[in-house]
Amino acid sequence: MDKKTVVLGVTGGIAAYKSAEITSRLRKAGVEVYVIMTKNATEFIAPLTFETLSGHAVAVDMFAEKVRYEVEHISLAKRADVFLIAPATANIIGKMANGIADDMLSTTVMATEAPICIAPAMNEKMWEHPATQQNMATLVSRGAHVVGPGCGILACGDIGYGRMEEPNVIVEAVLDLLESEKPLKGKKVVITAGPTREAIDPVRYISNRSSGKMGVSLAKEARRLGADVTLIHGPMTVSAPLWVHAVPVETTAQMHDAVLTAFEGADILIKAAAPADFTPAESYDFKIKKTQHELDSIRLVETADILSDVAARKKPGQLVIGFAAETNAVLSYAEDKLTRKNLDMIVANDVTQKGAGFDADTNIVTVLKKGYQRQIPLAHKDAIAAAVLQEIIDML
Repeated sequence: MDKKTVVLGVTGGIAAYKSAEITSRLRKAGVEVYVIMTKNATEFIAPLTFETLSGHAVAVDMFAEKVRYEVEHISLAKRADVFLIAPATANIIGKMANGIADDMLSTTVMATEAPICIAPAMNEKMWEHPATQQNMATLVSRGAHVVGPGCGILACGDIGYGRMEEPNVIVEAVLDLLESEKPLKGKKVVITAGPTREAIDPVRYISNRSSGKMGVSLAKEARRLGADVTLIHGPMTVSAPLWVHAVPVETTAQMHDAVLTAFEGADILIKAAAPADFTPAESYDFKIKKTQHELDSIRLVETADILSDVAARKKPGQLVIGFAAETNAVLSYAEDKLTRKNLDMIVANDVTQKGAGFDADTNIVTVLKKGYQRQIPLAHKDAIAAAVLQEIIDML
């Protein structure tokens, strides 16, 4: 998202405090953010907050000395790759629908040619009012994108639709709009994530340290690039991303069956999960007590090899990508796995390296294809996901 710019319009509602988090999240994604506030918005949150978070001056007054000579509303209108209004009150929605431009925000949004994203926030009755609904219909017919509103307890104490959608949902929608190229559009991508659990008894299980973060990053990025994404995941420490088909499983056997089913109609499988390699030969349906000594030794048997079984069923045109989390001889093991399991690509990482272990937000990987290697240095898993998916796109 480098060199992408969002102009954020903040209007006068209690949800204005959430716009600070929106600004922060967009900046962390590498997006430049310029904020325009209405005068009423400054009664709820200070412009200094947004200036600090965005790194840019906040525009409020059409006739401020610093604005007049720059014709700033035109400058900001041209600068926007996406124009986001969050919160969007009934007032600004009405102005936009009816061509009223009487302050900095309404004037600038009328001058922009960028995609407009609206996050409504108001009382339930105001949202349901025929005038608001008609105004929203007008804006949607002109191409505006709408996120929310959500349902819940409103500031007035009522319960219903009208609360501004959560910042993470709004930011995902904006990032989608910023991603103009959709090289995976029309492609069905299956991604696995997280660990699996193999029950010893109702209380204990065998598992590993996988968090699912890498798989979730891959799912988010694949969807953003236009793919129809199915995420098959074990018990993760993070939530499945928005707008993907999430299939939760617990055991390796369940993941095996889900992957084989989903892969039948898929174009790409990215197996980023870390399913358990072994499962107890016997699982008890009651908690074993120490005095019973049944746990002094646990006989293990191998679980199904998901990658090998999928690769054996691979049809022409389908791609199978694996991951190799190792602690030593990383590239050697990865190359062997690439060949032995008939993979199109494998992503290897040394989980003992600082910043590359399980549950970290960052990773360090090497991408291997037949006769090809590329090292990707330490980066956030979202950036690693983008690089990995670009390698896959290059193979299509």
